[in-house]
Amino acid sequence: MKKTYEIEVDCANCANLMEEATKKTEGIADVTVNFMTQKMIVDFEEGADEKKVMKSVLKACRKVEPDCEIEF
Repeated sequence: MKKTYEIEVDCANCANLMEEATKKTEGIADVTVNFMTQKMIVDFEEGADEKKVMKSVLKACRKVEPDCEIEF
């Protein structure tokens, strides 16, 4: 299942680092973080709990950029 989220990211490099961190999160099949549109497109693994996975994603992204916000 693919979903799109609004995300606050300050630079293209941070967006790439967030994308890499998110791909390592359990429950994520694939992800694209677009700095220009400030969007994160997430493809969840089959049967993944969306809210639980996104909380883990936010935690991983905040290690890259502490003031990161994801609208979910």
